[in-house]
Amino acid sequence: MKNKPTSSGQRPSPFVRPAPAATKPSANKPSAKPSHKSAAKAPPHPESGERVQKILARGGVASRREIEKWIAEGRLKINGITATLGTRLHTGDHLQINDRVINWEKFAEQPTRVLLYHKPTGEVVTRRDPEGRPIVFRRLPQLATGRWIAVGRLDINTSGLLLLTNNGELANRLMHPSTEVEREYAVRILGHVSDTTLATLQEGVQLEDGLAKFDQIYFSGGEGANKWYNVIVTEGRNRLVRRLWEAQNVVVSRLMRVRYGPVVLPDSLRTGAVYEINEKELQLLFEFAGLAKAAE
Repeated sequence: MKNKPTSSGQRPSPFVRPAPAATKPSANKPSAKPSHKSAAKAPPHPESGERVQKILARGGVASRREIEKWIAEGRLKINGITATLGTRLHTGDHLQINDRVINWEKFAEQPTRVLLYHKPTGEVVTRRDPEGRPIVFRRLPQLATGRWIAVGRLDINTSGLLLLTNNGELANRLMHPSTEVEREYAVRILGHVSDTTLATLQEGVQLEDGLAKFDQIYFSGGEGANKWYNVIVTEGRNRLVRRLWEAQNVVVSRLMRVRYGPVVLPDSLRTGAVYEINEKELQLLFEFAGLAKAAE
């Protein structure tokens, strides 16, 4: 899939593929109220409709896991009755979360959208920052309903690929630890790294929150004091890549995510720019995540 230039309104294409490949970085690259169900309406079949947590997750209200927690806490009501984990929504149902009416039927019709954002250093992946630092969500297009969900996080000093979607179920599939989705980073190292250190980083290092390792390490180039490596991890632990290198007393001078699962950061997607993947690319991402149809 060939990348397109970003100028004159043209957009790059992400390179979506099922198998990983190392990426060599260059040295300078771094609300309306829904109607109530009629009393004369026959009760729906218990297996019809769609589970409430699935619809709300798809609409970007929260992740499915978080919504299930709300249900367990009794915070959701459908037609005045407290919802359970098996409760399904049907056309005309009156949904409330913490007694606030939710127009859920818009979420059921909302098409899935996925953005690729080239995050610069200095931005934080949060909706509100008490320190007043720039946040990634200020650069994103507005949604008529729902909200953008970040697929994983990048810390303030890490740049590169950040996926965002309005589909909570898709986001959960891509982030859930059980899926072990590969994250690939380009890392600029200050100084020489021995073969023994590289072997240790792949065998496993004991960190404060448990054993961790790089699944793969590639030397990507560089001369003199700065060397580039590409590393692959399948965990989303906070600052994992930096902490692994630092545990071996190696100084990381630059860190950039270049791939998440099958999606690679396009070379032509400039820092701070956004690209929305097209229908064909979206279908590939759904297949990778094990979801049936991108349209649903």
